[in-house]
This record gives sequence, C-alpha cells and structure tokens, in this order.
Amino acid sequence: MTANTKTSLSLFDAALVKPALRGAFAKLNPRTQWRNPVMFIVYIGSILTSLLWVHALSFPGDTGMKPAFVLAVTIWLWFTVLFANFAEALAEGRSKAQAASLRGLRKDTWAKKLTEPHHGGQWLPEQAPNLRKGDVVLVETGDVIPLDGEVIEGVASVDESAITGESAPVVRESGGDFSAVTGGTRVLSDWLVVRISVNPGESFLDRMIGMVEAAKRQKTPNEIALTILLVALTIVFLMVTVTLLPFSVFSVEAAGAGTVVSLTALVALLVCLIPTTIGGLLSAVGVAGMSRMMQANVIATSGRAVEAAGDVDVLLLDKTGTITHGNRQASAFLPAPGVPKGRLARAAMLASMADETPEGRSIVELARRDGLEATSVEGARFVPFTAQTRMSGVDLPAAPNSLDTDAVLLRKGAVDAIRRHVESMGGSVPAEMLRAAEETARRGSTPLAVAEGNRVLGVVELKDIVKTGIKDRFAELRRMGIKTVMITGDNKLTAAAIAAEAGVDDFLAEATPEDKLALIRRYQLEGRLVAMTGDGTNDAPALAQADVAVAMGSGTQAAKEAGNMVDLDSNPTKLLEVVETGKALLMTRGSLTTFSIANDVAKYFAIIPAIFVSTYPQLGALNVMRLASPSSAILSAVIFNALVIVFLIPLALKGVRYRPVGAAALLRRNLAIYGLGGLLVPFIGIKLIDWLLVAVHLV
Repeated sequence: MTANTKTSLSLFDAALVKPALRGAFAKLNPRTQWRNPVMFIVYIGSILTSLLWVHALSFPGDTGMKPAFVLAVTIWLWFTVLFANFAEALAEGRSKAQAASLRGLRKDTWAKKLTEPHHGGQWLPEQAPNLRKGDVVLVETGDVIPLDGEVIEGVASVDESAITGESAPVVRESGGDFSAVTGGTRVLSDWLVVRISVNPGESFLDRMIGMVEAAKRQKTPNEIALTILLVALTIVFLMVTVTLLPFSVFSVEAAGAGTVVSLTALVALLVCLIPTTIGGLLSAVGVAGMSRMMQANVIATSGRAVEAAGDVDVLLLDKTGTITHGNRQASAFLPAPGVPKGRLARAAMLASMADETPEGRSIVELARRDGLEATSVEGARFVPFTAQTRMSGVDLPAAPNSLDTDAVLLRKGAVDAIRRHVESMGGSVPAEMLRAAEETARRGSTPLAVAEGNRVLGVVELKDIVKTGIKDRFAELRRMGIKTVMITGDNKLTAAAIAAEAGVDDFLAEATPEDKLALIRRYQLEGRLVAMTGDGTNDAPALAQADVAVAMGSGTQAAKEAGNMVDLDSNPTKLLEVVETGKALLMTRGSLTTFSIANDVAKYFAIIPAIFVSTYPQLGALNVMRLASPSSAILSAVIFNALVIVFLIPLALKGVRYRPVGAAALLRRNLAIYGLGGLLVPFIGIKLIDWLLVAVHLV
C-alpha cells in the first residue's frame, strides 16, 4: 500500500480476501443478517434445511428426500449467504484499508509554539497533541506540520504527497486561497508561521478517517427505496411458495398419484425466485461506490453525496482553474488618453500591494518588469481585495508641502466596480476607457480598471487560456442531459467570450457569493440537482446550498466544512469525474437489479417442473433445458443461484463502465446486456451444472 489515500491493492489481493473471508463468517450473526431482509430469508432457509437434513438422517423415510440431496442443497444455501457476506466484507475491507492508510499518516510530532505572542514571546517546543485552536507555530525546512491551520506569515514549498498522492510539491503562503495547510504534510523549503485552526482529533485527516470508516454504515434514499422493492418482491414469492405445500397435498390426494412437494424443494424454490443476486450485492455496491470515489482521491462525507452526483443535472463551474488554466496574468497596461504609462503602472502596482490573489501579484510583477520598484509608503493604508467589493487599493497620505491635504485614493478592480467607485466621488469613466475594456473583453481577456481619486488612469489586461479538450467534455455532459454553467467574476463581455470558446451552456458574470447562492436556489426550485466546486471562504454559502459540493483540499476550512466532498488533489475539473462516478454507481445498481430479476425466469423453468412433474406429468413440457432429474434440476438452480453472486462481485465492486450517452440509449444498452443476459445466462449455466452433476454421479 502506498503512503497516501490511494491503495494499490488489487480486488482479490490476499490482504483484502483473508479479512473478508473472516468477515463473511462473522456476519452470520442474526442481528447482522436482519439488516438485509432478502438475505435474511435465505439465512432462515439455510437453518431450516440444516434441520431438515438432521431429520432426514434420523428418520430417512419421513422426508421423501435423500439425506445427501438435502445436505447438498443446505451447503449451497449457506454458500449463498456466505458469498453475499463476503462481497460486503470485501467492499468494506477496501475502505478499511484506505482508512488504515490514512491512520498511518497521523504522527505525534513536536512543534515550535509561540508563547505570549502579544509580548514578544519565544518559540518553544511543544507536542502536537497539546496544541489547541488559535495557537501559533513555526514550521521550517524538514518539519512536519502538526495540525491543520492557516499560514499567517511566510512562503514555503510543502510536500502533500501523503495526502494527495501527487509527488510535486505545492506552494503555501499567507493570504488568498492557498494559505491552508494540512497536518501530516512536510515543509520542503523555507518556513511558515501557521495559526492552528483545529483542536487535536478534529483535523482534516481525522475527519477523512471518520468519513471512510462511516461509509459502510449509511444507506442512501435510493438504496432504501430499492430495498423496500426487493422486500415486497420477496414477500410476494414467500406467500406464493407457502401456498404451494397445501396445494401439493390437495393435488396428490385428488389425483391419487405423485408425491407431496418436500420442504427442501420449497425452500430451494423460494431462494431461487427471490432477488438474491441484487439482495446479496446491494450493500457491496453502495460501499464500493464510496471506495471508487476514494480511489479518485475524493472523500465523500456520505453515500448520499455519491449517489446525488449521479442524479446531478446542473454543474456550476468556476472559470479560473476549471475551464481556464487559472494562471491569469497581467499582460499589458492600457493608459487612458493623456495619462503616461508609467503613472498607470505605478498606480496599479501600489493598488495591488495588498491584493494576495495571483492576479494582484502578477500586476506587481509586470510593473517591476517595466522598471518600477515596489517601495513602501509611510502612512499608507492598504485596502485588501474582497469578493464583495471586487477591488483593492491603497490610501496614500498627501504629499509633504502640498496645498491638497486629502489622501490619494488608488483603486484597482473590475471595471464596473471602479466605475461605481469613481462616480461616487463625482468623477466619470472616459468613453475611450470603456471601449478599451470592451475590446479587451472581446479578446477573451479580463480588463481591470485603475483609478486615482475620481479619475480613471487606464486598464490592465489579464490573459488566461481555455484548457485543451474542455469543450469536448462539456459536449459529453450535454449529451448526458447535464447543463453546464460557468461562474466568473469577470464582466459579461469577457464571460461571454470564454463561455463561447469553452462551449458551456450558460454563464454567470460578475458573480458575488450572494449571486452564486441565488443561482443555486433558483435551479433547485425548478426541481434540479446542482453540483459545484469551491475553495474559498466566500464559496462556503453556495457549497452548503448545493446538492453536491466538492471543496478543494487546499481550500479554506470553511469551504471544507460546507462541502459534502473534499478533493484531495484540489483539481476543480474533478467535479466532472465525481459526476461520472456517481452515475456509474447508479448504473451498476440498476444493471444488477435488472439481471437479478431477469434470471429468475430460468430458475422458474428449472424448479417448477421438477417439484410438480410427478403429480402433473404435463409440466414436463416446461423442462425446456431437458434437465436430467428433478433432484438435478433443483440442485443445479441452487448452485447457479449461489455462484452467480461470486461471478458478479467484481462487477459490483468495480462498477459498470460509464458511457456519456443519453438516458434512452443507456436504458436500451443495459436492457440488452443485463436484461437479455439475465434471461439467457441462467439457462446456459444451469444446464452446464446439470451436465456436471450427472457426469460426476452426484444426482
């Protein structure tokens, strides 16, 4: 097993199979069996035939069945129960292996804790279990970060491979959406000052372990509904089977010939007719769905989230990092008429000094390349960027010996935000600047306006690139009936240009946290299921509202707590994979249900003639498989009923392969494969088992 959340164990690796075999027997506890009503009937039937076998040994002439035949049926009924238990235990074993891998990452480390921070305290050693929320620690090159926290000072390269499985280190720094650090990761270079954001036992790693270990205990609404359907079918077949005994007694007495159907044959008939295949694999399918999500490095807080992903029909996708590469960089300064380029560059640089976003840093870097140096201004008051104001800036003190004693307000941000700011101060935006901003937006770039007081100095152009192949992915989603909506803080012209290039169905421009929340609620009122990704604190309200909310592992604590999934790779495009995994789960469950119900037909043709042919010889016409004898027919059907669970375990755990086609085409395909296959395979399988039983003289 690797040292990260992904496991390299194969499906039937000995490390998984051995505990699963033990678990199969441990699950024979009646209280455990009762949780699965369909398999509980098989469990009771196994106990009954076991007692009938003992009775047949003690009183050979009473049962009308040979003890060897009763024993054979009993053994295969127990195998049916054990195979179903094994499938569930194997699925749970994979989750336990993943939890054990995560648990192995927890280490009791020493940290350098700041004592008395308000009085020039010292960095003193402290054990990680003794740290508490709000403590400040220093981590340097080679140190393990003791607990989850937020970087408040410094920039460092951090190895997060133990969590994400990705070997490439990531940069963590104060401010912005890349300030969160996870306990158990290691600093590779430089240093960080971290404010601890959780108490021991509440870390991201602890919560991941809890999520994985809790996966097997949660049933989803769809799973509960399907269980109710299976129970209803089981009750119907149980009532039918119970009435066959008095019917057989009456028929034999009336005809004066034949033999009364045995209890062993009736139990075999009941077990073969109830949906044991899907009943035995249903729990394994649900647990395996969460396990497959874990293999994609996504932690789901519950099976409901995984299942909801399969029903999603609206995807909200952030433009930056999902549709585009996300490294939007300042590429040019476009000054207003009569404004020197140097003045625009200096104002933009000063207004971006407090902007911790990548875009803000790129403006400072572009100004430096133009020959400007970032210098501190005494008495300056920086205004940081926020999602609500959509601009940042600085208030500079008036120049010495100047008649104007008012502070100089420099602002940089979205064109409409700067326009409102300028107009509130009695100024206006020149028409030339509005045209320059429109032309920039039409090119697919993002214009940011820069203002000094109530005067607009010009526009900064930010460029980003749409990811290769993303348009084809959106076309696949469209064929699946899923609507894609791009969310961006850019203006409408820029958003429209990128939306057209990427091929999304709709877009929300100049989006604020309130706008995202309102959009999700509007779609939900239309009866649609909405999925979205987010990583910042400003995304938390929308994540909490969305039906499927994937928070980035590198995101803020608020985002992780609001989402019902966490992507350890922090890859916004993972949302597409999450939806595909959810749909594969639903397809797997539906396919196995179709197969389970369809294969009852063959077992009907095998067992009904076998148990009644002595009373009604005409029923021999239903023996279309030409099975050797009634005993062979019953035993062949019981053996096939048990073995089919074994053969379907890999499908249940790996899942039906997802194909991005429409619902109608998907239904036709699954009916052809699992419906028709469920009809034909049992006929072939039961006949082959019958030949084998006759060949080895077991019947």
